[in-house]
Amino acid sequence: KIEFVLASIPALAVVWTGLYTLKDTPTLWAPCAMLVLLSAFAFLVANMLVVYINPLILRAGLFGMDVNKKGPSSQDTKIPESLGIVPSTIQYFIIIAEVIYCWTKGSDLGSIRLETFIATLASTSLMTFLGFADDVLDFGWSCKLTLPVVISAPLMMSISDNAKHESAFLGFVALGCNALLTGFCANGINILSGINGLEVGQSCIIACAIMIHNLLQLKSEESRSVTTSPHLFSILILCPFIASSLALLRHNWYPAKVFVGNSYTYFAGATFAAVGVLGQFAPTLLLFFIPQFANFVYSLPQLLGFLECPHHRLPRLDVDRGVL
Repeated sequence: KIEFVLASIPALAVVWTGLYTLKDTPTLWAPCAMLVLLSAFAFLVANMLVVYINPLILRAGLFGMDVNKKGPSSQDTKIPESLGIVPSTIQYFIIIAEVIYCWTKGSDLGSIRLETFIATLASTSLMTFLGFADDVLDFGWSCKLTLPVVISAPLMMSISDNAKHESAFLGFVALGCNALLTGFCANGINILSGINGLEVGQSCIIACAIMIHNLLQLKSEESRSVTTSPHLFSILILCPFIASSLALLRHNWYPAKVFVGNSYTYFAGATFAAVGVLGQFAPTLLLFFIPQFANFVYSLPQLLGFLECPHHRLPRLDVDRGVL
């Protein structure tokens, strides 16, 4: 199918870059084999869980309508929403498995800081909870824009040790900028949405681009330092994220069988913020969000209330005339 061909393009670029990087780094062969197995497991489990959880979501009354499709009957079909809880839950347990592997006796990854994994788990879990609450309670834009910044606290606590070596003013500025970055990443994915496959699709492309960047950075580092590199931490987080997101994309592709909800968009944004902040390439991360930044600036008049802001800013279908 066409969706698998399109989805394979950025994934194949990641595979090629990975092979190019790993051919001269034998110390990473075993960890990467573990990562590939965990990611394959994440894809399979996510694919099955999405199917299993669909009737449970519908039974709970959490659904949406797929508007602006051909014919009015398609708009009466209930589509289960907030399926972002599936990849988020799987990511939680995959990260725990990675932590166990990293601190197993004889592992080459034992020098990666444990608090980075803990901060990632805390921030992504809290952000998923916020997104799920938003799907249920339908927060206003004031809450959508401010709460992700507040929930970035676990990431800020993790990087506060680095801020201690700077002046108090610069330390607060750095923490504030990283907190705003977390809020922007979450809302950047959330605002550019409303079309089947758009939220998960853009997240997969951004994740693959970040993976390529991290792999090339590992290639440029000395072989003895790659196992302690923050870029390796980023790869450990993003690889299962891509796998579980591709499984969700399979069901969210047009015509969508499920909606990902704000639980996924906030989860994806928190994941990107975590790897960017804790991976120490936060300024570079913004380059991968240029389309989201442009859409954010374009949407500001609606977000600030100067213009009417319909749900997802989508036009409505005039059934009688057959036009938008």
